[in-house]
Amino acid sequence: MTIDNNGNNRHYTANEIQVLTGLEPVRKRPGMYIGSTGPKGLHHLVYEVVDNSIDEALAGICDTIEVIIHEDGSVSVRDNGSGIPVETHPQTGKSTVETVLTILHAGGKFNNSAYKVSGGLHGVGVSVVNALSKWLIAKVRRNGKEYMQKFERGIAVTELTEIGESDETGTTIHFLPDDEIFETVEFNFETLEHRFREMAFLNRGIKITLEDKRNDFKKEFHYTGGIKSFVEYINKNKNPLHKEVIYFEEEKDLVTVELAMQYTDSYSETMLTFANNINTIEGGTHLAGFRSALTRSINDYARKFNYLKEKDENLSGDDVREGLSAVLSVKLPEPQFEGQTKAKLGNTEVRGIVDTLTYEHISSYFEENPKTAKIILEKAINSQRAREAARKARDLTRKRSVLDNTTLPGKLADCQSNDLNETEVFLVEGDSAGGSAKQGRDKKFQAILPLKGKIMNVEKARLDKILGYEEIKAMITAFGTGIGEDFNIEKLRYGKIIIMTDADVDGAHIRTLLLTFFYRYMKDLIEKGHVYIAQPPLYKVSKGKTEHYCYSDKELEKYLNEIGRGNYTIQRYKGLGEMNADQLYDTTMDPNNRILYRVSIEDAVAADEIFTTLMGDKVEPRREFIEQNAKYVKNLDI
Repeated sequence: MTIDNNGNNRHYTANEIQVLTGLEPVRKRPGMYIGSTGPKGLHHLVYEVVDNSIDEALAGICDTIEVIIHEDGSVSVRDNGSGIPVETHPQTGKSTVETVLTILHAGGKFNNSAYKVSGGLHGVGVSVVNALSKWLIAKVRRNGKEYMQKFERGIAVTELTEIGESDETGTTIHFLPDDEIFETVEFNFETLEHRFREMAFLNRGIKITLEDKRNDFKKEFHYTGGIKSFVEYINKNKNPLHKEVIYFEEEKDLVTVELAMQYTDSYSETMLTFANNINTIEGGTHLAGFRSALTRSINDYARKFNYLKEKDENLSGDDVREGLSAVLSVKLPEPQFEGQTKAKLGNTEVRGIVDTLTYEHISSYFEENPKTAKIILEKAINSQRAREAARKARDLTRKRSVLDNTTLPGKLADCQSNDLNETEVFLVEGDSAGGSAKQGRDKKFQAILPLKGKIMNVEKARLDKILGYEEIKAMITAFGTGIGEDFNIEKLRYGKIIIMTDADVDGAHIRTLLLTFFYRYMKDLIEKGHVYIAQPPLYKVSKGKTEHYCYSDKELEKYLNEIGRGNYTIQRYKGLGEMNADQLYDTTMDPNNRILYRVSIEDAVAADEIFTTLMGDKVEPRREFIEQNAKYVKNLDI
């Protein structure tokens, strides 16, 4: 390469530019189109196909979608929509079916006359699925006939062929993910189940069936109540404060706003937002509009009917949202999403529309339902009092820290580094394991915080009560982020927060209590990938002078088969305290050898349901959960 005096490459010619044609770029860089080649990307293939059927449902053409996981690991999606057009496409000279399946950005989503509202924003969905499949078969029922075309790794291997007559309309896409592309090609029923339940809630009246022929299992999702049913589902293991779900749906300036909400006696908020059926997990302008209107309408009502006196402070957003379960769904012609993940809605006009409609409907609902309004106001005012008590508790903690001339808890063995890319803090159960961890750790980047006993169950307490618990205060201080109104992830002192507990029932309970605390009061730590679970070994196998650690029953069985017969002893570890400092470091803390699981929230509804079920007040749902999941329990110590 030669650079001229102006810094230009004089030999940079057209020959040097690599042009990837057709679906080549998808196979070359699949992560750009589906996020990853792991399980998340794999399941995304199914969502892309189903989204096309949902778009037809939004247009009023389709009301039934059937998804089947076949014995060979392939998936088929069948709908009763209009069917992909079979006529020759004027631009490509190929059938429209082949055009849609083999050319990126070919679809009906770019012209609003075909689909007024669409979730498949980029129009790349089904062609990307085709590109990343070992094979794909498309069947179309249209014009009284049925047509079929086969593809392999995105390339048509047959022409579109008429295979019979049909008095139905619709499309079936049947594909097998390419194991050359994906790390795993095994679909998870529960992952698909969560997604399709959500889709059925968001699209009132549509029926989605999910069948798994690998184990003869089938579920159907069909909710005539739409997002009202969604809120009832979210609250099924909670105690609602009012029977009726507050609901409205209205269109303004081509934007349809649908809201369902109900208060419970819990202390946390469950807020789900969607734009054109896409889960906007990072919120956006629609969420901002809702929150502003909710706070304003409740404060205005409280002033008007003397719940708040002239000298009283306004209720804050946190006060009015305590115990709220809500689903907000907006549908608009041209959504603007921030980032590749479509996680945040950016349309500025949506904020004002959602704000106006929410304020109007909540204000009139309160006027018409004063008993419900009173229940909600009393809940918010109690929250305000607790928030003030929590503020005083935080202030007192700060003052004590200054008086003690230290900002960190005394039992914390801190690390030397301040680099978030390497620092980690281990939350260790008990003094014995804490002592071993402190001795064995690498002081440069590993900190140890021993926790005495089980922390309180935060599912049943407000923040003011939680802040009175020493072990929780120690964690908050050690992390540096603050909590509640003061929470600031920018002040986080450790890149990894690692829960390290015994491999027994008590250890599992402590882990669940800690995860409940993080999920309810420091969710950002989980969402930003800072929370991990350490996996200590379950067994030590000694044969002569050789020691080998096994982290599961399967691993133990495999190792014993490898070493064959002879004299060996097996030690089953029940507690971290059974290991000396060197053993604990080598097996559970050494970055080169250890096994860490990052805690993630793939499905907020499922996570909320599990924490409510396991840690909430209702006994019956907890008993049912344990009975249903007992078969998955391993290494149970009784």
